[in-house]
Amino acid sequence: MPRSLQSSRTRPTVIALVAAASVMLLSGCTGETPEPSATAAPPSAIETPSASAEPTEAAEPPVPFAIGCDELLTLEQVYEFNPNFGGSPDFEPSGEGVVAVVEQAGTACGWVNQTSGEIIEIGVATPPAAALDARKNDAAMGSSPVPTYGTPPEIEGYFSQTGGHGEAQVFSGPYWIVIDSPVLFEPGDAGQLVSAVLGNLPAA
Repeated sequence: MPRSLQSSRTRPTVIALVAAASVMLLSGCTGETPEPSATAAPPSAIETPSASAEPTEAAEPPVPFAIGCDELLTLEQVYEFNPNFGGSPDFEPSGEGVVAVVEQAGTACGWVNQTSGEIIEIGVATPPAAALDARKNDAAMGSSPVPTYGTPPEIEGYFSQTGGHGEAQVFSGPYWIVIDSPVLFEPGDAGQLVSAVLGNLPAA
């Protein structure tokens, strides 16, 4: 009888210990409640908007310059240069400098050799001051100065020969003059044309 009494007393103790162990397991075995981790803010919420770029000053628009081809170079002047040359009704600018003159709202004209088909292109523009200075600098860097075209600084002349074409550039007052042709091999070849065009332009 005493043995059975002892057995009845120890069973509740064992049950209590097992229950306590179960509670510890369910609580994660640490006894501490984990704190929630911080949530990162979305990128759009923390990005600082970049400062907008300040607008740049707009380039000054070109000043249109128009002149008749027979005024730019008269028939007599063309004949004096070479009697084989005459007007080219279907002329389209192709020389790099003459095309740039047209882009500056200038006038471009062409005369064709009736025998060889070679073209003389002449363009004149009156670019804004900043653009004109830039053209002068480009000519000075990429061409040879030609004092016989005129006396600096009133008249600045340059010549270059590339790709079988000669190109004369002349700057006089507001005018930028470009003469381009395969018949121009050296600066002197364009001298007569330069002189004629300068004499025909309206006084600035």
